[in-house]
Amino acid sequence: MTTIASGTDTLTRDALAVLQPGFTGTSAPSWLLRRLGEGLTSVGLFGRNIASPDQLAALTAQLRAERDDVLVAIDEEGGDVTRLEVRTGSSFPGNHALGAVDDVALTEAVAHELGRRLAVCGVNLNWAPSADINSNPSNPVIGVRSFGADTDLVARHTAAYVSGLQSAGVAACTKHFPGHGDTAVDSHHALPRIDADLSVLHARELAPFRAAIAAGSRAVMSAHILVPALDPAHPATLSRRVLTGLLREELGFDGLIVTDGMEMQAISATYGIERGSVLAIAAGADAICVGGGLADEETVLRLRDALVTAVRSGELPEERLADAAARVRALASWTTSAKVTPAPSTASAPDIGLVAARRALTITRGQHHTPLTEAPYVASLTPVANIAVGDETPWGVAAELRRILPGTETGSFTGEGAGAEVIAAAGSRRVVAVVRDAHRHAWMAEALDTLITARPDTIVIEMGVPQAPPQGALHIATHGAAQACGQAAAEAITAP
Repeated sequence: MTTIASGTDTLTRDALAVLQPGFTGTSAPSWLLRRLGEGLTSVGLFGRNIASPDQLAALTAQLRAERDDVLVAIDEEGGDVTRLEVRTGSSFPGNHALGAVDDVALTEAVAHELGRRLAVCGVNLNWAPSADINSNPSNPVIGVRSFGADTDLVARHTAAYVSGLQSAGVAACTKHFPGHGDTAVDSHHALPRIDADLSVLHARELAPFRAAIAAGSRAVMSAHILVPALDPAHPATLSRRVLTGLLREELGFDGLIVTDGMEMQAISATYGIERGSVLAIAAGADAICVGGGLADEETVLRLRDALVTAVRSGELPEERLADAAARVRALASWTTSAKVTPAPSTASAPDIGLVAARRALTITRGQHHTPLTEAPYVASLTPVANIAVGDETPWGVAAELRRILPGTETGSFTGEGAGAEVIAAAGSRRVVAVVRDAHRHAWMAEALDTLITARPDTIVIEMGVPQAPPQGALHIATHGAAQACGQAAAEAITAP
């Protein structure tokens, strides 16, 4: 059983309980274990904390030796955003690929298998799925993390994902409330704004969250976005109208409300993380996510002390902090007794990610297509990765093509003139151009035009959200850049 250190008062324990901090390293630092003994109830894990499944299992066992009901959270969406497989790329294709297939049984089965792998490693809270509707094609942060641009499709797959994940005993945290899809700004860098009117928000953005709540999602994550139709003065994470009035009272959500990372610039550059955390709890949030960038004991103590001071000064009602802490502990209790059910599909569980990735491919053959039988030149036209994805996770088809066609050469290109650079580097080899969201990057679209004009037999693989008409002798839209997507594409372009 968990033992709280003597001398730690109730207010301090509650302030620690609402924090979800991160740390550096692949084993728990002594300060983190000490704070777990004083009331800290949650820990957030990131790619930097994970080297292998065995190491992760040992890490979570170390945490549970200090607190048996600790919430171990992770940002494991599958697809482009992966922490379990940050160094290899995910063996699951991600939301957009699942939406392209549009088989809710497959989505549920994929989420169950992903949850099973998390549970085996001791992770019991997943900051997923993304229920955002990708209604703005220029969105720089959601994209293939969304099931798609259709409201009903996103709603039914969000519900299926929640059911599948939680049937494996891992709590779902549906995000980013009230919907991050219609933005043109990444909240990691600035505060986005959605100017849709109230009727549009209810009909579009909120529908997937209603579906997630109906499916029993144990947690919901707030978005650092300003939605004037809901609250013209405060971003959703800090808005009582949004978190308490809309999510709690109107939509009837009774689970845990978690903030997105408080060190993101949308909050930290405007309010600061201490002030922002106090305002978030006051608005109705129950758990403060911090640790993606700030991952030390000092941050934990600063936030703890800010909450305690706010209560003592009367700015934050003590009962609100106590309620938030109680909700965190209630979810921690659920994870220790969650009922695990069998996988909801007859598909082979270990390969279900690849099965899904293969089914998600959209293949268009042009008049210049001939089967690829000799080692090509793979040119990755590489945009700047958004922070949620990270730039340390490999993507593309090069590794898989080298396995199938030894001698395959590769290069990475970016910026104006990339097309000419590819032609010069490829020589006589056939070009496989791999792109991500070509519609969002003028230089990338120009490079493709240059390549296809000079080399009509160019194969194009779009690993982002496909928008433009298919180009190339063979065009494959994978609907994601995960390792599974790369493997499925490589198989397709080398098939007879």
